[in-house]
Amino acid sequence: MEMRLLPTPVTGSTLTSSPRRYFLPRNPSSSSRCTSSLLKPRIGSLSLLLPSRVRSRRSHGPRPGPRVCAAVYEIDESILASGGFPKPISVKIPFGDRQILVETGHMGRQASGAVTVTDGETIIYTTVCLAEVPSEPSDFFPLSVTYQERFSAAGRTSGGFFKREGKTKDHEVLICRLIDRPLRPTMLKGFYHETQILSWVLSFDGMHMPDCLAVTAAGIAIALSEVPNSKTIAGVRVGLVGDKFIVNPTTKQMEESDLDLVLAGTDSAILMIEGYSNFLSEEKLLEAVKVGQEAVQAICKDVDSLVKICGKPKMLDAIKLPPPELYKHVEDIAGEELVKVLQIKKKVPRRKSLSALEEKVLTILTEEGYVSKDESFAAIESIPDLLVDEEEDEEVVVDGEVDEGDVHIKPHSRKFSPLIYNEVDVKLVFKEVTSKFLRRRIVEGGKRSDGRTPYEIRPITSKCGLLPRAHGSALFTRGETQSLAVVTLGDRQMAQRVDNLMGDDELKRFYLQYTFPPSSVGEVGRIGAPSRREIGHGTLAERALAPVLPSEEDFPYTIRVESTITESNGSSSMASVCGGCLALQDAGVPVKFPIAGIAMGMVLDTQEFGGDGTPLILSDITGSEDASGDMDFKVAGNEDGVAAFQLDIKVGGITLPTMEKALFQAKEGRKHILAEMLNCSPPPSKRLSQHAPLIYIMKVKPEKINLIIGPGGKKVRSIIEETGVEAIDTEDDGVVKITAKDLSSLEKSKSIIGNLTMVPAVGDIYRNCEIKSIAPYGVFVEIAPGREGLCHISELSSGWLAKAEDVVNVGDRVDVKLIEINDKGQLRLSRRALLPETESAESKQTEDVSAKVAPQNADSTPEGSSDEEGSELSQDKGNCSVAAGSTQPRKKVVRRSVSPDKEKSLTSKVKPKKAVSSIYTKQESSLLNGEAKVG
Repeated sequence: MEMRLLPTPVTGSTLTSSPRRYFLPRNPSSSSRCTSSLLKPRIGSLSLLLPSRVRSRRSHGPRPGPRVCAAVYEIDESILASGGFPKPISVKIPFGDRQILVETGHMGRQASGAVTVTDGETIIYTTVCLAEVPSEPSDFFPLSVTYQERFSAAGRTSGGFFKREGKTKDHEVLICRLIDRPLRPTMLKGFYHETQILSWVLSFDGMHMPDCLAVTAAGIAIALSEVPNSKTIAGVRVGLVGDKFIVNPTTKQMEESDLDLVLAGTDSAILMIEGYSNFLSEEKLLEAVKVGQEAVQAICKDVDSLVKICGKPKMLDAIKLPPPELYKHVEDIAGEELVKVLQIKKKVPRRKSLSALEEKVLTILTEEGYVSKDESFAAIESIPDLLVDEEEDEEVVVDGEVDEGDVHIKPHSRKFSPLIYNEVDVKLVFKEVTSKFLRRRIVEGGKRSDGRTPYEIRPITSKCGLLPRAHGSALFTRGETQSLAVVTLGDRQMAQRVDNLMGDDELKRFYLQYTFPPSSVGEVGRIGAPSRREIGHGTLAERALAPVLPSEEDFPYTIRVESTITESNGSSSMASVCGGCLALQDAGVPVKFPIAGIAMGMVLDTQEFGGDGTPLILSDITGSEDASGDMDFKVAGNEDGVAAFQLDIKVGGITLPTMEKALFQAKEGRKHILAEMLNCSPPPSKRLSQHAPLIYIMKVKPEKINLIIGPGGKKVRSIIEETGVEAIDTEDDGVVKITAKDLSSLEKSKSIIGNLTMVPAVGDIYRNCEIKSIAPYGVFVEIAPGREGLCHISELSSGWLAKAEDVVNVGDRVDVKLIEINDKGQLRLSRRALLPETESAESKQTEDVSAKVAPQNADSTPEGSSDEEGSELSQDKGNCSVAAGSTQPRKKVVRRSVSPDKEKSLTSKVKPKKAVSSIYTKQESSLLNGEAKVG
């Protein structure tokens, strides 16, 4: 095979030397694969830049005539480094009000495309690789995207049990979808090499968010790779702080933003939009989209300049398309029946009829063969016997035996060779022809598959309270799309924990989980982990409902919404918004106002059907209109503004005027749906279910939180076990949340916690308090459940006591008065201060007698005793005597002397030996008689 080198300069390139173009003709008679070894003798080290083999079109049935394929590669020798790899290149491109650094050739040089993009100290590394052998042709481009946030990027490890990154997290799945959705429309049809995009966050500074940076990095990597795409894409975020739009705001700026809009597109059109707002008007959203589109255009312009310098040649020769004449053959066979089938209004009968028609077309074109009606006589004549059969007797004509003018022709039957095509090609063409007929019906007849006009909404019915044991439930039906929404209320423990790069684990008190079983479309499929589509649709509905929920202070519940799609024929995520809103109202959640969602479609380029070129916008699209149309635009909100929106384009993009028309048409559709939701029968109960948990919030002093928790959580666990409540959650700011199944257990826990955290004052009197334990220096009295104080032995009685057991026992109930609170918050109680007056008078007389005797025995006071204890000892001696001046011997009393300092230290260290479990009822609380100050 001869190779010619034709030098051709690159237009607009800033390189000093011109690149060389290598034209590689392929011999039709040779093998379909040409290995790189054939190129080495000619170009030497440059072969490292060429694909390992030159791909050819895989044979899928007979093709008319031989084909000669050629691959054209442009390689600039000046950008080659040692070893044949391109030299590292670093450029800065605009990214909103700042610039980002794009580097290629530094890392991942063996990938088809690899870039490192840096914004501040946030770094994204993205690679693109292709399979060497193409997959089987399909109507779905074989593209897979994986995005992963390394915890090492933020200098930490995962908070979970497994420290290695593994399963893709939900927010990573959402970013994968942000990357995939704008790239897919730019891929050329007929390219079936499996393409994989891998993106990692290598560094995260906490300020510059990595999601839009990853979208842009993927667009640059694809543009530099061999993947044949039509346009370069980029992604930006637009925020709204005050009245100013900010492109790619920081995380701090987003905290004050009323808008979170992610936009991706090319230099000429919008391909993908996803965003959430605080019910902004349609006019404001259009302004934000315009700002984002201008930023995307600036990025794409600089990326295109980079591609001219170091981009790899595109694999255009690997594109395989069905034969052009096959489209006409399918229309000839199935055209008339397609018109009738597409008029069937119900989805399942229409799908079955289409399947039967497709099978008929397949049988004719792949097995029996097709002969065109118009060209049946012009079909290629087959000659079965090209060689002479030697065994056949030749006819001998003798001169003179044949009359002049007679013609003797050996008869040969005329045979027509039917055209047989590949099955995959036929299926692809049949789907495209079906879409074409569906679009023609909408444009020319003004009627859709189910007979509606472009602006008409399908019939809507809804009802609440289907599930008696659920906290809230609703069944929302719109045409053949149906969502069963169920709401469950719980405490803080039911919140969803999210492990992210920010360093603090996020707790979501509201989350919506969307499930799309195969039975919803009448099919058989596998049930397992939620798919990326389910995660994406669930998040969209969740973000749409979040702005109408009350604050945690007003409604301290964790809210979970489950949306199970029981029927599906388009717009199931928006049905989840409507059904979820009704279910929240049925659960008694005080939503600010109801919201609804609608999906908009579009039929673009109506000129092919004789139109004037104006895009036709469709309201409330079905599944077939989504598959055959050019747009899927979901919008959720109320009558005044938009809360969430998501735009996916299947063509080259849409313009701002088209989007403006779709937004205002969606607004009218939402008004209609909200009016139908008001006719819900039965309506939402709008009150808490009897099966929902009760949550009570109380505020205590922050320094009292430890009294509720106890050492190692022992106290809070004992309260839960004693009262039967479900949970007690405490926060550092003093907020305590009690979750209970019934009111009685809630009241018990409230009383216990209230008494634990009360603020006692000196002088408070506590009646009928139980003695919990006895020590040598006094007794511990429980003045309230879980709150004890020390009543010193000297405060138990008016007279001297050898031991506390002489007056009281464990379990006895006494009245005490609070006489002191030390620096550690420990309570000192006195029983003596509340003794009756008669007992006090007798004690006074005894004290007088003791006063007379005391001087005679002053020297008998133990050394080191306090004055108080010496007085008590004197009183005791006086009590022990029969009368003053009696000659009878006094009893010898031996006491252990304790200094005041030592006594105080012992008092502070002593704690109850064992917590006694008891139920604190309202009757017991009434024994305080209002004399204690509880706070």
